[in-house]
Amino acid sequence: MLQITIPQTELFNEETQEFFQIKEQTLCLEHSLVSVAKWESKWKKPFLGIEEKTIDEITDYIRCMTITQNVNPICYLGLTRGNLLEVKNYIDDTMTATTFRNRNGPKSHEIITAEIIYYWMIELGIPFECQKWHLNRLLTLVNVCSIKNTPAKKMSRKDALAQQSQLNSARRAKFKSKG
Repeated sequence: MLQITIPQTELFNEETQEFFQIKEQTLCLEHSLVSVAKWESKWKKPFLGIEEKTIDEITDYIRCMTITQNVNPICYLGLTRGNLLEVKNYIDDTMTATTFRNRNGPKSHEIITAEIIYYWMIELGIPFECQKWHLNRLLTLVNVCSIKNTPAKKMSRKDALAQQSQLNSARRAKFKSKG
């Protein structure tokens, strides 16, 4: 969970030509599958896509991440660059000590949406309580479960015959046998 404080600020409304105050507001945020699903249901595009997000989309994602109750929607207009940087760093944090050896391996070109991640959770038997975890931690768990559930690769027929031949040769040498 990330806690940010949007400072009290005064903004100008172009339409009414008036200044207005935004009170200081502390928000508790969670970057989770639940937040991504809320955002994707509104914007109708994948959150994890490579396309750059507009400031409106970023602000709305922060709104979707907010777990603080009864927040005045106007307060999001007061987000500072510092607030946005804190949120970006929080989203980018791995939230785990788990690492993978082959991080530069082949990348899938599959478009990943909240529904795809929910499918992975169901397929791998990951409980739905995990949908509230930090998204990067959940994706790491999905990756670990995928790796652990992947059966070991079977040897090719050629490799199996070669291994059997080596074992037979070693046994013949050990027992001084011809066959």
